[in-house]
Amino acid sequence: MQDIRSVGVIGAGQMGSGIAQVAAVAGLGVALYDAAPGAVAKAREGHAKRLAREVEKQRLAKADSEAALARIRPAESLDALAACDIVIEAIVEDAGVKRELFARLARLFPAERAGPAGPVILASNTSSISITEIAGAVGPAGAPERVIGMHFFNPVPVMKLVEVIRGLATSEATTARVVALARAMGKTPVPANDRPGFVSNRVLMPMINEAFFAWMEGVAEPEHIDEIMKLGCNFPMGPLRLADFIGLDTCLHILGVLHRELGDPKYRPCPLLRQLVAAGRLGDKAGRGVFAYPGS
Repeated sequence: MQDIRSVGVIGAGQMGSGIAQVAAVAGLGVALYDAAPGAVAKAREGHAKRLAREVEKQRLAKADSEAALARIRPAESLDALAACDIVIEAIVEDAGVKRELFARLARLFPAERAGPAGPVILASNTSSISITEIAGAVGPAGAPERVIGMHFFNPVPVMKLVEVIRGLATSEATTARVVALARAMGKTPVPANDRPGFVSNRVLMPMINEAFFAWMEGVAEPEHIDEIMKLGCNFPMGPLRLADFIGLDTCLHILGVLHRELGDPKYRPCPLLRQLVAAGRLGDKAGRGVFAYPGS
């Protein structure tokens, strides 16, 4: 049974903005917070444009679009999320920053302050970092059993999968509530164990990394590597184009987590990938990565 009615989202970037939109379209109240000035306003502009496109394509009624937009309210501070049944973190993929945030959330939303639905769930949209490590920051008094991974995929309004990751202390009740929430949001929740990279990035990132090695070693040009993988493996997008879409800095960070935590040299990030990130060629968001995106 889906008992969550209000969702707090921390981080108004690409992922957090998408999570907020999907939750609002599903009929849930959303409080969206970002520490960066103007980030929430920019996200709301994006919501209005994307929902308008859904109306134009007749995938959403105009009244439903307007209602969804009205359900997303800007939060001026973390305290403004107090009435939410779940808080979903979608900030930078950095273990230290996430642990600091979750320690603060545990103080702001103590486990004993439970509403009709139960304790406030603290969820992370991390794509690679251990949920057990993040939950350790809340401490025993912060009820680590309510900390869970809820890994959405980009673009959130389109992609159906949510990896649900239980930490060592995550309770069955928390997991059941998050699974029900994901389904209510129109997603397909699939469990994954709390290991570096979980399933998706454990499999995907080595493939992307190997594509960079193939380019660096002169096996083929980037566009040819992508074309071969699209036509030969029936991929909708080549691995190098996908890396640009994800963000080369994000790919590098996830590979770093896999390499460090698993200790296997097969996860060593390609030097060419490191070089592109150092040069600021981060992909779509920077206007250039492996490929160029004029006017981006």
